[in-house]
Amino acid sequence: MKKSVLLTGGAGYIGSVLTDYLLKNNYYVRIIDNFIYEQNTLASYVYNKNLEIIRGDIRDKDLIKENIKKSDIIIPLAGYVGAPLCNLKKHEVEEINFESNIFLFSKKSKDQIILMPTTNSAYGSGKDGQIFDEKSHLNPISTYAIEKVKVEKELMSKENVISFRLATVFGASPRMRLDLLVNDFVYRACKDGYLVLFESNFKRNYIHIRDVCEVFLYSLNNFDIMKNQIYNVGLSDANLSKKELCDIISLHTPLQYYENNFRQDPDQRNYIVSNLKLNNSGFFPKFSIQDGIEELIKLYKSINLNYFRNF
Repeated sequence: MKKSVLLTGGAGYIGSVLTDYLLKNNYYVRIIDNFIYEQNTLASYVYNKNLEIIRGDIRDKDLIKENIKKSDIIIPLAGYVGAPLCNLKKHEVEEINFESNIFLFSKKSKDQIILMPTTNSAYGSGKDGQIFDEKSHLNPISTYAIEKVKVEKELMSKENVISFRLATVFGASPRMRLDLLVNDFVYRACKDGYLVLFESNFKRNYIHIRDVCEVFLYSLNNFDIMKNQIYNVGLSDANLSKKELCDIISLHTPLQYYENNFRQDPDQRNYIVSNLKLNNSGFFPKFSIQDGIEELIKLYKSINLNYFRNF
């Protein structure tokens, strides 16, 4: 019998790519999304009889209760994302990113599976050379990271769950996001040829959007050995400073950058992350930073995407 997946926020940046992966792997996909950006990112999938699309709000408790009962697997993607947007909309973030997910967790049966994307921005800002793994102390700085830490704590009190602490995601999607660092820097390189860096030495980890989709599928195929655990999900060779990222981009397209030492980045994360636990489970990402830069350049040359910003 075909297993069903409830995908909240399924028309978003990750969801509109993950939907394709799930359908091609013979899952029935039920999407709840409020289509706040009026996106048509699911248009190429609507022919598929294994796809159901529900326009609704995840704060609608009756809607959530009804659709959880029909689902074997739940992947909660809906929510406000990014430090600037979440800092601006703190009340909505509390309702959508935290309260709605806590309600969702409370309605799942013990046999239902939840795969939850959280964030490695929960590590905050580390000391020089400090490496963070899944056992490291959490020090979330942004509203987004603070709410994700709260959600993860509640999630891990349940059975048959996995938390994926995602690195900064990059790569092309039908519902693009230009506020993500790699996506943004490559866009500015293509459009302007230059950018200004604040705190250019700050490091973070990165992961391609298709590797995020791959890790969800991998965990479903290896659930018994991975369940009830937390995993960092990122490229082990891509703990990069902003300046290092710019240097890599400049190998693919002309880019000049200028360092501004008089302003602070609103997102103060600065850390090196270990993804060894996930690698030891047998999962290794397929897409490099360079792969993502090349595809983004190709995309940005073909269309003006300035509309696709969350903030």
